[in-house]
Amino acid sequence: MKKIISLLLITALTITAAFSLTACGGSEGKSSDKITIAIPNDTTNEARALLLLEDLGYIKLKDGAGITATILDVEENPNNIEFKEVEAAQLPNVLKDVDYAVINSNYAIEAKLNPAKDALGIEGSSSAYGNILAVKEGNEDSDIIKALVAALESQKVADFIASEYDGAVVSVVDNPTDGYDSTVDYAALAGKKVSVAASPTPHAEILEVVKEILAQKDITLEIKEFTDYVQPNNVVESGEIDANYFQHTPYLDDFNKENGTHIVSVAAIHVEPLGIYGGKQTSLDAIQK
Repeated sequence: MKKIISLLLITALTITAAFSLTACGGSEGKSSDKITIAIPNDTTNEARALLLLEDLGYIKLKDGAGITATILDVEENPNNIEFKEVEAAQLPNVLKDVDYAVINSNYAIEAKLNPAKDALGIEGSSSAYGNILAVKEGNEDSDIIKALVAALESQKVADFIASEYDGAVVSVVDNPTDGYDSTVDYAALAGKKVSVAASPTPHAEILEVVKEILAQKDITLEIKEFTDYVQPNNVVESGEIDANYFQHTPYLDDFNKENGTHIVSVAAIHVEPLGIYGGKQTSLDAIQK
């Protein structure tokens, strides 16, 4: 009798184990077929990443999902993509652990990735995401800011962007200046300083060119580097720093709304297309359209 009971228990356990393996997918279930894609976790850049994946034909977003789309707006995901939401600056660091990552060009360049050569797919150069010079509301018409804008919108800066970044960063200034604003009293600004919070690449690098232009008028540009997307706005809001150069307008609008800050754009300078880069994968073949 005991042998019969034991046999029945073994049979039941075997059936239960087999059922559990099938329900969980086992070694050949869908879970092992998932493609993991890391994307930025801030509101507007997450949306840009999802829109890029939609343009590539890998997902479909809900009707009306735009520059504030999140993974909750993914309506169709036939490729069984698993999204990993990661702080934008950390995306290059997690690339080796995922199949793909959608990375902002500035962080890609810092990680020695060439968007023009290494990206497996890249976003169009939409001026809607032009990186801007931003100041606290009320300061946009001061001579020191107008001088800063003119230098950033110069032909010298446009030429530097074109030669230095090989299409990974694209100027959006339609009519570059000689670097100076004819309405500004530069003599009155001689000996003054202006400070700008910026991410290291490409913003601080571009500002080094601006620094040379302003120095010709005895104006000192102080460049303060930040590696996150929060403090550059906080220090401008507090008045600690005069301006910042690291973000696009949709991000700034969302930041102002969420934090009650009063920061405004004074000029759009360049755009940094997002790209999708291979981590565990070396091509996009692993994603079936």
